[in-house]
Amino acid sequence: MTMRVRAATLTVAALMVVATAVGCDAKGAESVEGDSPSPGDAKNTAASPTEGGSPLPVSLTGQRPVWGDCKAPDGGERPAAAWRCTRVKVPLDYAKPSGPTISVALIRKEARDKDRRIGSLLFNFGGPGASGVDILPRMAGEYEKLGGRYDLVGFDPRGVSRSSGVVCRDDKEIARSEASTDLTPETDAEAAAYIKDNSDFSAGCARRSGTVIPHVGTSNAARDLDLVRQVLGDDKLHYFGISYGTQLGAAYAHLFPKNVGRAVLDAVIDPTGDSLGHARGQATGFQRALGNYLTSTGEDPKKGTDRIAKLLAKLDRSPLPTADGRKLTDGLALTGIALPLYSKTSWPYLTEALNQAEQGKGEALLALADSYNDRDKKGHYGTQSHSQRAISCADSSLRPTPAQAKALLPEFRKISPVFGEFLAWDTAGWCADWPVKGEHDTPPASAPGAAPILVVGTTGDPATPYEGARRMADELGQGVGVLLTNRGEGHGAYGTASCVTKTIDAYLLDGKVPTHGTTCS
Repeated sequence: MTMRVRAATLTVAALMVVATAVGCDAKGAESVEGDSPSPGDAKNTAASPTEGGSPLPVSLTGQRPVWGDCKAPDGGERPAAAWRCTRVKVPLDYAKPSGPTISVALIRKEARDKDRRIGSLLFNFGGPGASGVDILPRMAGEYEKLGGRYDLVGFDPRGVSRSSGVVCRDDKEIARSEASTDLTPETDAEAAAYIKDNSDFSAGCARRSGTVIPHVGTSNAARDLDLVRQVLGDDKLHYFGISYGTQLGAAYAHLFPKNVGRAVLDAVIDPTGDSLGHARGQATGFQRALGNYLTSTGEDPKKGTDRIAKLLAKLDRSPLPTADGRKLTDGLALTGIALPLYSKTSWPYLTEALNQAEQGKGEALLALADSYNDRDKKGHYGTQSHSQRAISCADSSLRPTPAQAKALLPEFRKISPVFGEFLAWDTAGWCADWPVKGEHDTPPASAPGAAPILVVGTTGDPATPYEGARRMADELGQGVGVLLTNRGEGHGAYGTASCVTKTIDAYLLDGKVPTHGTTCS
């Protein structure tokens, strides 16, 4: 489990029902074509962060995609016939552009109004690790208006799902870790077991996906976007990034400022924060959202926080049994509490689940945790968290030690009595013994010369606190970063806040750039 950013558009209601994923023309991880390097203690091998980077061969830039039927996974349903799938080959290592390649999976629905078509609009829904091939057709109703004049394009970034997706553990290993690992260790033995579990996860990634993990960082994904732009025949990249997708969009703007078209960054990751800063930010954001939720129920936020903290402490001592034989641990309960905070419409789920847990019934919180952890009713887990860790650790050069994490506990507990302890320990556990050196302390986001980029922050966002949107607008540069504030709750504003939705539509469809600092209430 991780409190790290999830796909922003998936509400609890969507996650609690059985959703069928959309396949592309091949399933599972894509094999690397050509000679495969050995992972070892490899460095992140992204090319230098300059526009264009190393020249790409015509065999890649001259690709012409062949769009075909989208195959569904086992037991799933394929999307409507209007959705078509293809793959684009990209270099495994941009430092060796003529070397081995992998492929990026795409899905597209063509613009309805061909005469007024603007171009392709590429979506990234966050994570990192969210599959755009899966999500975009399911969420397309929210983008109906944009689909009139844009080809709506979803993609799986490198290291995700059909694009050489990273795999680190099987279902049994995940379930065993979930049941036995204390995410907020109190003793030296528990702390050692926690770090070992994370180290074992890292070793599994190296063993199962060692060829790919040195190359899955965000800078390389941004270079893939520019190659995809060329292959799709677009002069500029029109882009809609949500959550982690804002980090990817900023990386693209930094590397290729002259190629930026109309771009929206919604639910923005703070570009000035390192991994420790992000942990502090999330402790603040989740506690703020929890306080807002408690206020909405008529409960004093401090008293409500204390009540929930006591419940978690009780579960730490004695997990609750559930109907299927599994136990609700404090870690799983914490996960279940986090998920509904992503969307205000999901807050009633949290009220019901907390009430049941306090009555000795753990099924509702466990179901919420399973939704967050991408576990289905048959006990099969998705691999978004595997991709998420690989991409995050490839990006971040910091590797905090257990001692450093332990030293953060007093500060983080003060910030959030509910989430702080977990987030402090997570700083050391997340990339423990990761076999790839990270690329940045903080990723560059400046984009001088780029077209205006709309930066949308929501004041009650738990996962990407509002402060990050202000800093992103500043980092992109004057005249580039245009801040739009949504006074509201939840992770991501488009489709849930009408003022924000109208403003974004006017920008993407008609090129109307709002005044920097505009606020929607």
